[in-house]
Amino acid sequence: MKKISIVFIVLIIILVAGYMWNRYTNKTPVYTPPTAQSHKDATYTIGGQKVTLVSGRAETESAPGSASKIVTQYFGNEVTHDFDNDGRTDVAFLLSQNTGGTGTFYYVVFALNTTNGYIGSEGLLLGDRIAPQTTNMGTGNIVIVNYADRKPGESFAVQPSLGKSIWVLLDQKTMQIGEVAQNFEGEADVNKMTLGMKTWDWIRTAYNDDTTVTPRIAQKFTLTFKSDKTFSATTDCNSVSGTYTLSGTSIVFSKMMSTLMACDKSQEQVFTKMLSQVQSYHFTSKGELIFDLKLDTGTMTFR
Repeated sequence: MKKISIVFIVLIIILVAGYMWNRYTNKTPVYTPPTAQSHKDATYTIGGQKVTLVSGRAETESAPGSASKIVTQYFGNEVTHDFDNDGRTDVAFLLSQNTGGTGTFYYVVFALNTTNGYIGSEGLLLGDRIAPQTTNMGTGNIVIVNYADRKPGESFAVQPSLGKSIWVLLDQKTMQIGEVAQNFEGEADVNKMTLGMKTWDWIRTAYNDDTTVTPRIAQKFTLTFKSDKTFSATTDCNSVSGTYTLSGTSIVFSKMMSTLMACDKSQEQVFTKMLSQVQSYHFTSKGELIFDLKLDTGTMTFR
């Protein structure tokens, strides 16, 4: 009886050991998503569909069994920036997608460089058969995409000629991209703003013939008003000083003098000529100083 009990126990041990070994050797492997080591190999959401690039390109059937392909590929126009403030450089750039027809659609996307590899965003559609120009950083984490599009009603046979800019910002929680309103009226109190409240940076001069002049080097052109009715300015070459006369909102700059350094391709003369054409000023709720030029020819914007 004792021998039978021992044999029975041994059989139980063998059966349990066999069961555990079988479970171990046949267990379902845990899925580990691939890690993208580059933004050109990350996964993005384009038109509601997941697209995984391989060396900057992805190709799928437009429909099951169809010979037509959807081709998504890296276009370029990169800007690099630490968008999530984790000490690693992230990327924003453009993708193009051809769905098998005549259209070529352009999207702006972001790729965050995390400890687990690059994570791609949802793409924001810019347009069909546009002409991308430049992409650059704006204030903070804002990305500015510049491109040419067709005028309303123009055929796709016409080359894009209408310049456009879109300001975009990534929501890092949802990985979706939102458009930033460029003409948002801010919260500055124009009744409390004065000429002498700060040093002003020249941003642009917009003429009524649709031409715009901007500084080639940002923050080089500044303007400071002093209480003794004199002003000082900096340019991309020399320092400038002079006097200004006020009468209500009318303003006249005069007796302008500058240091005598010579600089190749400087915009100093262009800038001082604009100042000599100023006739009035006003402030905006976006915290801007606007100069109206003589004969209603245009405006200078300072911020």
